[in-house]
Amino acid sequence: MRAATLGPQARKEALTRMAEHELDVLVVGGGVVGAGAALDAATRGLATGLVEGQDWAAGTSSRATKLIHGGLRYLEMLDFALVREAIKERGLLHERLAPHLVKPVPILYPLQHRGWERIYVGAGIALYDGMAVTSGHNGLPLHRHLSRRHALRLAPGLKKEGLVGAIQFYDAQVEDARLVTTVIRTAASYGALTANRARVASFIRADGRVVGAVVHDTEDGTSYEIHARRVVNATGVWTDDMQGLIEEHPQFNIKASKGVHLMVPKDRIRSDTGMILRTEKSVLFVLPWGRHWIVGTTDTPWTLDKADPAASQADIDYVLDHVNTVLANPLTREDVESVYVGLRPLIAATSAATSKLSREHAVTQPAPGLVVVAGGKFTTYRVMGKDAVDEAVRDFPAKVAPSCTENVPLAGADGYYALLNTRQLLADRNGIHVVWAEHLINRYGSLVDEVLALIREDRGLAEPLRAANGYLRAEVVYAVTHEGARHLDDVLVRRTRISIETFDRGKKSAREAAELMAPLLGWDETEAEKEIQTYVDGVNAELEAERQPDDDSADDARTHAADIVPMR
Repeated sequence: MRAATLGPQARKEALTRMAEHELDVLVVGGGVVGAGAALDAATRGLATGLVEGQDWAAGTSSRATKLIHGGLRYLEMLDFALVREAIKERGLLHERLAPHLVKPVPILYPLQHRGWERIYVGAGIALYDGMAVTSGHNGLPLHRHLSRRHALRLAPGLKKEGLVGAIQFYDAQVEDARLVTTVIRTAASYGALTANRARVASFIRADGRVVGAVVHDTEDGTSYEIHARRVVNATGVWTDDMQGLIEEHPQFNIKASKGVHLMVPKDRIRSDTGMILRTEKSVLFVLPWGRHWIVGTTDTPWTLDKADPAASQADIDYVLDHVNTVLANPLTREDVESVYVGLRPLIAATSAATSKLSREHAVTQPAPGLVVVAGGKFTTYRVMGKDAVDEAVRDFPAKVAPSCTENVPLAGADGYYALLNTRQLLADRNGIHVVWAEHLINRYGSLVDEVLALIREDRGLAEPLRAANGYLRAEVVYAVTHEGARHLDDVLVRRTRISIETFDRGKKSAREAAELMAPLLGWDETEAEKEIQTYVDGVNAELEAERQPDDDSADDARTHAADIVPMR
């Protein structure tokens, strides 16, 4: 199956069609959960619409730790159901649904106490692996116990002092924003109408029921009345804002928890494996990411601007201080290429007696016709989407087919392994190096020929970007023609990850990318310059925020910059 093309005209056509005929389900929110709900609804044969006020995955779903995992630390909290569910989803994604995007990643747990720690941690990891095996969807190597010497062979950058051994286990890793876009393109292939940069301004009500939404096209100012039998609110940390558009008292609230991640070059940490470290509050990951490491995350309350959460100097120092406890050569601020911040949506019950923040998801109907799905983990997005649609169609007069997304591979998954095996032939046929063929296959799977078709038409697109040589010029063009990119930050922040993979955070690539995008989106020179300046100013605001001592001053710095230019 070929994926739907989300080109410049597709978005406008989708909004027009949504307004012309009543939908069965309108999903609000283009993060991973909204995308999963749209795919679930569309594959049940329901007339489905999906709208997102910003870009696909512009919020939490592009700012995660980029793990598809069961959540080892939740075993310690005795949350066995959450871990079991997540482990099953990890296996499905890696083996069947998205093998081109979800890949195994080895993780080392350094041991610093003799005897009891190996027994305690080893028992937990053994249970973790056991759950995977019994789920029938493992597909990852099992854990192994390592001596101190073996641990240092795998991770020579660890401090020798205090290290008594290690345990290595496997989880999976994902390019989060790319997975979201792929889920949306898959949903569109099954008939879902999808539009980013389309913000819900209000809900439409009739006889006390929510029967649709007024959607504002933020690109040209047009408003659309979109009617639907059910509306699904899947807006993550913005759930309370959306609930504020109706008068009913919410059954739960969403609290945002800030997670700060640092990117450092691969040569700054000598290791052939990722690592997980304990902190006083949670855990810290050190994960391989191409030519980089992701180091994070934090877990602190955030009550300020949800659109652009800011990392402060204190956040960065916290991560560096904790990772440096195990590194022989400590990291410094000069080693940090970039910083990105995500907000986790945690559920808080409205009743004080039962108030408890939770990573588990909840589905409810705060008003007739409106379903809210919130909480959860990135890994379990498919289950959350299924549960939301189950609730939405629960009292439909005609029977609706059950969810089938467990058996619906995402666009690009079919034929992935065969393509990988024949990457040399693919490279030879298209006149590119085999390294680039492998790179493209691992990003686009069996959709790779759509990218290569652009190269065959224009050989100049086979060249890497000058200031970000991990990506081809064709990928910028493809982001616009096929993946719904509308603005420069859509490409540099989410369709590629240039914004976090370069020391200049994509500023040096902004002009070249804008020049490639301009003719496709009809930008004149003035519009292209505005896009470049907006992006550069946004990066500068991030850098200024990171020099501030705490959250309040960091947010103030970003807010001040936003008064001058819209933030990314």
